[in-house]
Amino acid sequence: MVLAPVKSTPLRRLIPSRLTGGGDDPIFALNAEANRRRALGEAVVNSTLGVLLDEELRLSTLPSVLEAYRRIPAERGAGYAPIAGPRPFLDAVRKDVLGQSTLLAHSCAVATPGGTGALALAVANFLEVGQALLTPSFYWGPYDTIASVAGRRVETFAMFDAQGRFHTAALQAALAQQQESQGRALLVLNTPCNNPTGYSLDDADWESLVPVLQAAAQRMPLCVLMDVAYARYAEGNPFQWVDRFAPLVDDLTLVFAWSASKSFAQYGARVGACIAVETDPRELLLVECALTNGCRGTWSNGNHLGLLAVTECLTDPILSAAAQKERAALRAMLTTRVEAFTRLCRSASLRHPRYEGGFFVTVECAHPEVAAARMRELGVFVVPIQGALRVALCSTPLSSVGRLVEALAKGVHAPA
Repeated sequence: MVLAPVKSTPLRRLIPSRLTGGGDDPIFALNAEANRRRALGEAVVNSTLGVLLDEELRLSTLPSVLEAYRRIPAERGAGYAPIAGPRPFLDAVRKDVLGQSTLLAHSCAVATPGGTGALALAVANFLEVGQALLTPSFYWGPYDTIASVAGRRVETFAMFDAQGRFHTAALQAALAQQQESQGRALLVLNTPCNNPTGYSLDDADWESLVPVLQAAAQRMPLCVLMDVAYARYAEGNPFQWVDRFAPLVDDLTLVFAWSASKSFAQYGARVGACIAVETDPRELLLVECALTNGCRGTWSNGNHLGLLAVTECLTDPILSAAAQKERAALRAMLTTRVEAFTRLCRSASLRHPRYEGGFFVTVECAHPEVAAARMRELGVFVVPIQGALRVALCSTPLSSVGRLVEALAKGVHAPA
């Protein structure tokens, strides 16, 4: 006698830990809703997605990068890239970040699919399953997804103190707690041009931060990951703070998540790098092997055409100068929007952290989900996060900033 299968409880092939993940990313879902309403003829202000649009809502690109693509022979770009990435690319990105620093000689790199790939490699190689990365309370939401998919978690500390400065004391306490709970720490700092606030660590922040990192690194294994995806939208030299780590690298591992998505306006090319600094040559080799193995075990090879084009933009003097000039024009366009936004927010009694570059600002809000929903009723889309609303000024033309701030005021100041 053959028994029929019981149908009351489905036999799921997904493992239990993967049943709770969401579908589409919340930011992309909000962007899709805004675009759908715009397609139906509604006048929508869409301040959700982290891409730089011009005043006509066209995607901003760098002509120098397009020229670099044209230079790559088709058969070369179509071939496999080395697992770790082409050597000229790896040398170029290390120099881009570390420049003339003494740390350059103690570094290695692997190519990754955008900065996200670099973050994923760091989480998988510097934390055990079940452990948590540590990051400030204002952070890029996909950190949660990256950690969760890898079987890790995210823990946070208050990013700002009562004076609106980086909360070093909160970080110190959080590192002590992680030493007790998991015996190691992976600290992720997104600076300069923090997503979602636009805040950058300044000299005073670094003066207080370095001793805290030094003390923690002498007590437990510590990796500090600098997410520098937006660094090229900071004023001046975006990597002038790198030498702050020179006294520390004997005791900790320093990692950079580098991305061409923002700096070269190549979001879809998925070109990035994971750069690591270790002063012990044996440890550096172990880290390089681990990162390369991680590449092979996930995406295998990077986008060869994109890697070759970005290498051209980093190493060819003419293309590099052109890219810098074109990027400066985009940065100026963004600065104009931010200045208008800041002035109008002051008049509307809207509070946001100090902005020093990048694609986003964050407006303080006691009930962000409620406020964002009210704003959507007005045809204005922003992203609710814990205690605030993330505003993508990168995708908001200057002509829409007034309407954006007006909707923010109605959303933030309205009773819950």
